[in-house]
Amino acid sequence: MKRIGLLLSKDYKLLSVAAVLEVFETVNKFSVADQKDIPFDIYLLAGDETIAHTKEALGYQLTPLKDAPLMQIILIPAFTSENMMASLLANQQCIPHLVAQYQKGACLGSFCTGAFLLGASGLLNGKIATTHVDASNGFAQAFPEVNLKADKTVTQDGRLYTSGGATSSFHLLLHLVHEYCGKEMAIRIAKVFAIDMDRDKQSYFSTFQPSKDHNDELVAIAQRKIEQNYHDAATIEELIKDIPSSRRNMVRRFKHITGITPIEYLQQTRIEAAKKLLEKTSQQMNEIIYSSGYNDPKAFRKIFKKTVGMTPTQYREKFQVR
Repeated sequence: MKRIGLLLSKDYKLLSVAAVLEVFETVNKFSVADQKDIPFDIYLLAGDETIAHTKEALGYQLTPLKDAPLMQIILIPAFTSENMMASLLANQQCIPHLVAQYQKGACLGSFCTGAFLLGASGLLNGKIATTHVDASNGFAQAFPEVNLKADKTVTQDGRLYTSGGATSSFHLLLHLVHEYCGKEMAIRIAKVFAIDMDRDKQSYFSTFQPSKDHNDELVAIAQRKIEQNYHDAATIEELIKDIPSSRRNMVRRFKHITGITPIEYLQQTRIEAAKKLLEKTSQQMNEIIYSSGYNDPKAFRKIFKKTVGMTPTQYREKFQVR
């Protein structure tokens, strides 16, 4: 029997916790029905302060993380908070115990924005990871040494696992069931929970939401210029030429604040504009291309597919409001 530890971190998202419990409990139920040994011994783990306020949650006795036996894997749910730094501060007491479990042989996994806590442990440095697509820029800025694969639904690097946002959690759970219990059980779970087993990308769910909560006025000016004139300018130099700063300094400051270069910002602004037109209008493709600031349809399609993970036509078919 494998010990599965689910961390009840502060600010945890109940939906994320419920999904984990539901999947592993269902695997156990199927195993009993098949007259086989139960594969998972499920623990709810928590820090001392959480234990002090409640001894039981969701029908499970809470176990202090610091006193937990060695787990096969500890899973970190998504956070409800949008302030990741505050959530990390509130959960910093958990980090040494997670690291200690890992050093003794446990696997660690995170769902959605739970990747921030795993990132804060330092264990992801030099390794691949993913998180919610709309949190990826913040994650990249907070943990530059992590090889972020923002488009991926699930990643595994040795004994470290991460998943993307929301329903991507089910894909990591399915991955773990496959790994621990075999393909047949994974298929049964996929059918019960209606999980599309072959989805490995989440980039087309993303929305470009650049950081504007900063005090750098020059960067703010550059952001406004790009957002107001993306469809007219041929180059980024045209947009930032009047800003009183050298190009080198502007690029450095811009990337430090937003996590991407001005050229990447322009490109993502244009792609986001194209996505909205594909979703909400019946314009011809060439009209959308030119309205988004592109003159070369071939280049547009190449950049769109690279950024979004599917062609413009596929995106329209999937998301157009009819």
